Amino acid sequence: MTFVVTENCIKCKYTDCVDVCPVDCFHEGPNFLVIDPEECIDCTLCEPECPAEAIYSEDDLPEEQAHFTELNEELAKIWPVLTEKKDGPEDGAEWDGKPDKLKLLER
Repeated sequence: MTFVVTENCIKCKYTDCVDVCPVDCFHEGPNFLVIDPEECIDCTLCEPECPAEAIYSEDDLPEEQAHFTELNEELAKIWPVLTEKKDGPEDGAEWDGKPDKLKLLER
């Protein structure tokens, strides 16, 4: 099992989760974070830290977000590791909870 960052992270990109990760498994893209499933140790620390509630364990992943498992794996291979919390985007709170953000994902 691993944890997966899902659609609500897009354009919110809070990094509170990064601060608690003991193995540096988060990778950062322009407007989204992903978890490297090879590095994740299933410690559960990141899930409750996400203000956007965008992180799920694979076992609890909503069916409509299932494709984010592959997307996390794919993008973790090309995006750099993020090891420290950063300030979120100025308009991040405005994007929290908005539907259909996948088309806004910047690679």
